[in-house]
Amino acid sequence: MEKEERLQRIKAGAFLATVAGISAFVGFGTTLAAAKKADPKYFNKGVHASAELADAGAILALRALGWGTLYAVAGTSCLCYGIWKLSGAKDLKDFRIKMGNILPILPKNNPPRSRTEFSGLNDLMTYLAEDYGKKK
Repeated sequence: MEKEERLQRIKAGAFLATVAGISAFVGFGTTLAAAKKADPKYFNKGVHASAELADAGAILALRALGWGTLYAVAGTSCLCYGIWKLSGAKDLKDFRIKMGNILPILPKNNPPRSRTEFSGLNDLMTYLAEDYGKKK
């Protein structure tokens, strides 16, 4: 049982890392494409300019990436540590129990009381628009 739990956690971590990596790659590519579309002359000048200019841009980008990563990791770590300490939990199981008592209980939706399958985005949006004003 513990081996299955560990395997499930590894799979979940790998999935989250993959999603984060893909989203970072797509975000960077989209930003790069937007910069090129906004001003292609200066974009190409920066790409094909002298070695000093390219090195300065790469150093600036690496420094920004480093600081951004540091702030993101430090901020998230401090937030999680603060919540952990405020809860007064001794271990992860105790933390889960305390948070379960504080947070609202989500009702089970089994069997589903509404539609769960949609043929496309238009079908989903139509369903949401029609269902929005109805009383439950």
